[in-house]
Amino acid sequence: MGAENRTGASQFLLLGLSDDPILQPLLFALFLAMYLITVVGNLLIIAAASSDSHLHTPMYFFLSNLSFTDICLTSSTVPKMLVNIQTQDQGISYIQCLTQVYFFNIFLGMDNFLLTVMAYDRFVAICYPLKYTVIMNPRLCGLLLLVSWVIMFWVSLMHILLMKQLIFSTGTEIPHFFCELTEMLKVASSDSLINNIFLYVVTAVLGVFPVTGILFSYFLIISSILRMSSSVSRYKAFSTCGSHLCVVSLFYGT
Repeated sequence: MGAENRTGASQFLLLGLSDDPILQPLLFALFLAMYLITVVGNLLIIAAASSDSHLHTPMYFFLSNLSFTDICLTSSTVPKMLVNIQTQDQGISYIQCLTQVYFFNIFLGMDNFLLTVMAYDRFVAICYPLKYTVIMNPRLCGLLLLVSWVIMFWVSLMHILLMKQLIFSTGTEIPHFFCELTEMLKVASSDSLINNIFLYVVTAVLGVFPVTGILFSYFLIISSILRMSSSVSRYKAFSTCGSHLCVVSLFYGT
């Protein structure tokens, strides 16, 4: 097939998870149910944290933002997949593809940052309980959130600007149900070395450092818990980290 220019006129084909017509209704129902559960569940978390004054704390502030980014992350990919299955059309335009890459990277990175910030929040709450409200003040919480958004906006924008320099063939097939960055680089007709180098560097910096921060925070948390004399205090301290540990395990485990 002839190569397109870089004006964004090309059309891509999302191959999806399966081309078996028998499985299409099952996949549609499964992903629709998962999408609705994700959206409704996270909206309930946001509503609960917003309506109850007792939950107006840094932990629930970050949890609400995590729920918001989870909704946006899912909404950036699944609805298009559902439409493609329903209409039996695998096509997605160049602009739509870049849009998916842009927002998916932003929200995925925000999940990563928020989990790291929440680990720091739990570290301060357990290791410095008397100074918690002073350290985790609204200004610092807002600043941490703003910095995370700014970093991800610019990183994702750089990915898009580099991708716009690539050439893709008309009707390029993407072996995925959405436009994932690494898959896009694999199917490019032109050299994507610079894109891959930038991707690896960003992944190393924005992936390794947050994970290291989470692990170091929990190392200090566990050390502090073990020094507590009361078993009740230990249980109470550990229980405040339980939900966050589950989310971290699910996020990085999957």
